[in-house]
Amino acid sequence: QVQLVESGGGLVQAGGSLRLSCAASGSTWRIKSMGWYRQAPGKQRELVAVIIISGGITNYADSAKGRFTISRDNAKNTVYLQMNSLKTEDTGVYYCNAWDYVEHWGQGTLVTVSS
Repeated sequence: QVQLVESGGGLVQAGGSLRLSCAASGSTWRIKSMGWYRQAPGKQRELVAVIIISGGITNYADSAKGRFTISRDNAKNTVYLQMNSLKTEDTGVYYCNAWDYVEHWGQGTLVTVSS
């Protein structure tokens, strides 16, 4: 099994930055990819960014391109999401996801961007 713990959420003004962290534990050697999803109030959960663990290939939602950067530290089994130029529409609960042919989810961390 894989366990995921997110951290780094909080309240920030529009235009500011936050860095989210997701620490994986358990059967981490099985993980193929990790990503961040966002669920805004009243909306469905959506992909923000994903990274392939072996090779580091990344993919971003259009809304995140140019502002967010996903990265990994394989030695620490941790994935980061650096979020810059935050907008009010980035507000939501951010969930870490890991995939090892089965999806695993963290508990989520709240990001609130004020105007």
